[in-house]
Amino acid sequence: MGISLPFWALGVLVFVSAFLVAVQFSDRILDWFRFQSIGTRDYIVEKLKLMMIDVTPEKVLAVQISCSAGLGLLVFILCLPHLGAGFAFGSMAMVAAWLAPKPVINLMYERRVSLFVNQMVDGLGLMSNGMRSGLSVAQAIGLVSQEMPPPISQEFELILNQNKIGLSLEEAFLNLSKRIVADEVEMFVTSVNILKETGGNLAETFDTITLLIRERIKVENKIKAMTAQAFMQGMILMCVPPFMMLTLSQTDPEMMKPMFTTIPGWIACSGVVILEVAAYIVIKKITKIDV
Repeated sequence: MGISLPFWALGVLVFVSAFLVAVQFSDRILDWFRFQSIGTRDYIVEKLKLMMIDVTPEKVLAVQISCSAGLGLLVFILCLPHLGAGFAFGSMAMVAAWLAPKPVINLMYERRVSLFVNQMVDGLGLMSNGMRSGLSVAQAIGLVSQEMPPPISQEFELILNQNKIGLSLEEAFLNLSKRIVADEVEMFVTSVNILKETGGNLAETFDTITLLIRERIKVENKIKAMTAQAFMQGMILMCVPPFMMLTLSQTDPEMMKPMFTTIPGWIACSGVVILEVAAYIVIKKITKIDV
């Protein structure tokens, strides 16, 4: 009893300390939970609207809850009859499934922006040729929306629709730069708006912007090719721990049994997962070079 008393006292001290910290920073904690729930839902809805995907907040929240609870329950069932491991890994799976949609949506948005920038080379060339043949800016935009594939056709068609309901082309272009966040788009929008106010040869400006975008894409592709090897090496090294765990589980299950049936084993597995995620983030940041 004398040995266990200090542990009880330590537990009470930790609980009281955590309670006091929670009370002291209750507003920040509530804001964080609100952002991770309603804030994440609204963020996803806003990003999907930027990609021309109309979805209700209620549907997004329902999908988040279903995926999170479903994956957590599946992991819990797979870990049975070990309730402790099932609860621990099921909780981790629920949290991971809840947080996963945000980076996935960000990746989809980045791919859409990258595709739009690549299409700008042909799109601005088409606008330049159209304006040399006597078309106005609005007519040249309409030509791109008719001849080019999405997403540039969708974005330029939206510019025309906004102009038809009373918005000026300058404001419509500014809205484009808010939907497609990229340096190339910002340069294009700024050039068009300035030249429409001061006067100038838009066709030559489009040719210049096209040349700059083409050279920038070449540099980016060269950098991606140079960093691809380092990235793949990192991914292969990340696959070693789970591959070894799977191999040993098949060849010598008795030796690996404590990894999934004891508390130290659960801690070790959790540490491996955390280190794998941290390694991916570090490798991604090291191999990503902004031009």
